[in-house]
Amino acid sequence: MRKLIAVGSMWWILILVAPAHAQQVDLSFGGGALSASNNTNTFSGANESLGGGTYVGFGGDALIKKHLGFQAEVFWRTSQGLYQSQVPFRPVFYDFNAIYVKQFSKRVAVEVLGGIGAESLRFYQGAYNCDAYGNCSNYVSSNHFMGDFGGGIKLYAWKNLFVRPEARLYLIKDNVEFNSNLAVRYGASVGYTFGGSR
Repeated sequence: MRKLIAVGSMWWILILVAPAHAQQVDLSFGGGALSASNNTNTFSGANESLGGGTYVGFGGDALIKKHLGFQAEVFWRTSQGLYQSQVPFRPVFYDFNAIYVKQFSKRVAVEVLGGIGAESLRFYQGAYNCDAYGNCSNYVSSNHFMGDFGGGIKLYAWKNLFVRPEARLYLIKDNVEFNSNLAVRYGASVGYTFGGSR
């Protein structure tokens, strides 16, 4: 829960501070799917695949200098999966990226991005655990550093409202619970552009 609060705080900073210095700000909400290899990880012996399920999330970017800026997003699996057919789990991916946006026409722009983030695997238990500060949760987290690369095509449907088909490649460090350190998320987002010259 603390991580979601931290990510939420970063979003409020992005929403409130970035527009003062940015040439353009985009906010979006989207969904899609995740695919990952089904082969056994030779390092950990894991044979469980991270792929499958529907993912939703939100993101935003701010262009600070012409075509360059920064971007952040968080995506999570909507339903719990079953780890080794027994333990409910849910992956959450959050990342912070540098972004390059090229406007090709009034209605079409292409985005390319890359950066760092983390995969937070939440394994749910039947009971709540509480710490000394009164924070309680019904899951145990396993967190992994990751790099990510991706892009999308922004198609402006009406004024500043856009639809964006997109894809992300996650390079997850020491993802020992699953059989692959690589995962691909693909889907689409709907968003709105504030400012900018299109």
